[in-house]
Amino acid sequence: MAVEHPVATTSGDQTRIHNIGYRAYDGPRLGRSYATRSLYSQSLRGAYGLGRSVKSKVLPMLLFVVMCVPAAIMVAVAVATKANDLPVDYTRYAIVMQAVISLYVASQAPQSVSRDLRFKTVPLYFSRPIETADYVRAKFAALASALFLLTATPLLVLYVGALLAKLDFADQTKGFAQGLVSVALLSLLFAGIGLVIASVTPRRGFGIAAVIAVLTISYGAVSTLQAIADAQSLDGGGSSGAIAWIGLFSPITLIDGVQSAFLGASSAFPGGVGPSNGEGVVYLLVTLGLIAASYGLLMRRYRKVGL
Repeated sequence: MAVEHPVATTSGDQTRIHNIGYRAYDGPRLGRSYATRSLYSQSLRGAYGLGRSVKSKVLPMLLFVVMCVPAAIMVAVAVATKANDLPVDYTRYAIVMQAVISLYVASQAPQSVSRDLRFKTVPLYFSRPIETADYVRAKFAALASALFLLTATPLLVLYVGALLAKLDFADQTKGFAQGLVSVALLSLLFAGIGLVIASVTPRRGFGIAAVIAVLTISYGAVSTLQAIADAQSLDGGGSSGAIAWIGLFSPITLIDGVQSAFLGASSAFPGGVGPSNGEGVVYLLVTLGLIAASYGLLMRRYRKVGL
């Protein structure tokens, strides 16, 4: 609807009507769900540099290739040698490649949220129909989806290669399904931790360093303590049960413990002995608790930022 503003002229008694061009919007109003989906899609694309500069695509695409190349090599070797099994189990692949996964989280979690904080664009999101919970869900889901794509694709390469090598279909399908469950849980855990750390600071460099420190240094420290506990137990001066409890203090060893307890995976713990079923329940509860806590902390953080 046009808004008309009458203005009296100085040359007589006539009045001119000026149309200043304001019109009511009569198009479709797509609402919160559409805005949330759009934010999710944009964040997921941004996690691989899509829709951004060429420079932004280099690192995520390079890490994606690095994740897939070893799987392709293993498949080629299995086919060429007519092996009876794959060199690495589906559930072990992400554990072996955990350094690449941690680097990906460290590079993309700050990219997802730190720029919004730095340029103070978060209140602009909340000026639209989108709300705090929508923003957090979209960002959390986008990074978790990007991580799942990063970790599940090499498993798919292994699975297709195993079928081409004519390995047992039932065994490979079961292993592939177990691997997908494992990397899905890993993706949620790593995405939550990465986003919480990155949301604390608007400076991307600080966020990258902090995420690397939490994911990588914690794994190194836990692995070292587990090795010491294992050595002491072999010498008769300690208990091997401490190895499992130490594993609760690193994200990657948490996933290792869960999958070795419930998914039939071989453990990377010293001695190859993972947590028992009872200890595995604790591992699962701690993992789910960390995911829920990460979501809660993000909600609390963005309620304050959006004011």
